[in-house]
Amino acid sequence: MTNKLKITFLFGIFILLFGVNAMNAQLKKGDLVDGISAVIGDEIVLESDVNEQMNYAKQQGASNIDKCEFLENFLNNKLLVYEAKKDTLIENRSAAIKEQANSKYQQLLSQFPDEKTMLAAYKFRNGFEMKNAIEKIDADQYYGQAKYQRITEKADVTPNEVTDFYNTFKTQLPEIKDEISLSQIMMFPKLTEAHKDELITKLKKIKKDIEGGETFESQARIYSEDPGSASNGGLMKNISKGQMVKPFEAAALNLQEGEISEPIESEFGYHIIQLVKKSGKIYDARHILLMATPTDEEMKTAKAKLDSIRGLIQNGKMTFKDAAFRFSDDKRTKFNAGVIPGADGSNKIERETLPGTISYELAGLNKGDITTAFDDEDERKRKVVKIVKIEDVIPAHKITLETDYDRIKQMALNKKKNEMVEKYVNSKLPTTFISIDSRYSTCSFKGNWKKDSVKK
Repeated sequence: MTNKLKITFLFGIFILLFGVNAMNAQLKKGDLVDGISAVIGDEIVLESDVNEQMNYAKQQGASNIDKCEFLENFLNNKLLVYEAKKDTLIENRSAAIKEQANSKYQQLLSQFPDEKTMLAAYKFRNGFEMKNAIEKIDADQYYGQAKYQRITEKADVTPNEVTDFYNTFKTQLPEIKDEISLSQIMMFPKLTEAHKDELITKLKKIKKDIEGGETFESQARIYSEDPGSASNGGLMKNISKGQMVKPFEAAALNLQEGEISEPIESEFGYHIIQLVKKSGKIYDARHILLMATPTDEEMKTAKAKLDSIRGLIQNGKMTFKDAAFRFSDDKRTKFNAGVIPGADGSNKIERETLPGTISYELAGLNKGDITTAFDDEDERKRKVVKIVKIEDVIPAHKITLETDYDRIKQMALNKKKNEMVEKYVNSKLPTTFISIDSRYSTCSFKGNWKKDSVKK
């Protein structure tokens, strides 16, 4: 579609965590050093960022890649970030983003034998540089998205606008691939009382050892199964009230600074918690987590229960919707008849994007069929058991208003939002400092990015 502003927020730390050492340079407005493509206000676009995003696009099969277009995408994003940081209605989350970056760093570190190996893999000289890069990317994502939402919050389209959009662009709209609509009931296997007692007894022993002279930090590094905090001695900083699951928060906030809780149960497993410090609604805490990983026998018991529920549904004793509401542990779907959302928010999923486990279980089944109970993992890699029902099967077809109205409506809405953002960006260009490196002097940008620099 012509004249479309592409808001392509950064793809994440695994794509762009390279060649960012120039971030630490002390820059003044207008300074263009080797490796910097542009400066917008106080924000910079690194040449390495543009190159990495282009490489990623190539890996995903993109063709006819235009470097000037990629740069303009970054310019648009950076201008939104720059304006968002000045917008008093957008929450300043600098402290939280910094702590989140530290947590991501620790999660990445847990996947490597040591810090040196990780830094070499991601091409950083030290941990400070890598944390700084993660923080910068997360900040850009947060502020850019927040400003985009602020600009487009009142966007809407009428049925006539949807029809006009379809008639204008129907020859350019993609063909819909084979799709499927699915519902699920997911359950966390219940641990036996003996298994629970084993975990609680182990945590009590760890607490006793700490009280006997071992440090909480050393015991967390040895025993905790939380990949995000174990290597950091179990420490989690700047926790906002309401951020943690309720059992954890209730236990933590009932402690005195330095005090250690008795073992408590949450949806993640069993913890002991030490309150490090508390200031208003923000607190720091350490914890040691023993995950509630079910045994093979506990998995078998859960599958038997789920298969009995499947039998009640097939015998007409209850509907799948009612069973999902009563028995499913998946908070995302239990209140929506168990329907699994697709990537676009609809109830349709491209068949080729189904996880291998589910695709295997659905082999040979038809519309209305329900799988037998099977093992799977949730998004947090916790063991679960599921049954899945095929609600509908949609063969590949050309997109039409009759079959895909909601999808076309979303496309029309996205176009309107992009036009609103484009208008906003263009309105800010005359009064925003912009400096683009001469290597892009031959680019033909859609926006007036090559105007004379404006200094504030």
